[in-house]
Amino acid sequence: MSNATLHILDSDAARRAKLARLAFTAGFHAEIYADCAELLGHAPTSGMVLIHDERGTEVQHLMAQMLAFGAWLPVVAVAEDPDTVSVVQAIKAGALDYLALPLDIGPLKEAVARAEVEAEGHRAQRARAAEARQRIGRLSMREREVLDRLAAGCSNKAIARDLEISPRTVEIHRMKMMGKLGARHAAEAVRLRIEATGLDDLAA
Repeated sequence: MSNATLHILDSDAARRAKLARLAFTAGFHAEIYADCAELLGHAPTSGMVLIHDERGTEVQHLMAQMLAFGAWLPVVAVAEDPDTVSVVQAIKAGALDYLALPLDIGPLKEAVARAEVEAEGHRAQRARAAEARQRIGRLSMREREVLDRLAAGCSNKAIARDLEISPRTVEIHRMKMMGKLGARHAAEAVRLRIEATGLDDLAA
């Protein structure tokens, strides 16, 4: 894939330039940034972040900042002689890969290809979550309360006790809720609730 953009995040200007030259040689477009604030100020919506994980904490900081901004891009970390602890921490934080410097074209192309697949999956997930949120937005407050408790595994009787209404009233709210969601059964309604909450998490 020759038109991908690599957002190169590195505090060292010489290393940024070297990584950018490698990206261009591999057939990619490159944008360079000195820190997270500069990257997020640019607000890229596509491509992949290639971040130099100098102290073993840069990936965690970037992922936290992207979450705070309601943004997401696939992230690949690079470092000279990466140690196991840094690699594990970066992957746990959400990095797709961790590559050793000096970096060759082959591993870079492979990482970008994996990032594209991940990004496509993420976009599909956000689309499903947006649709789920739209459907749930049609519910009344009481119907949403019933759905929340249904998703928590509560029975109709337990929901009735919690909301201080009759089980028959719960059934009525549940039937209306299912109709508005277009859900054929309870499991589908719960899945929509989980997907909508997932969008809340991404935009937090």
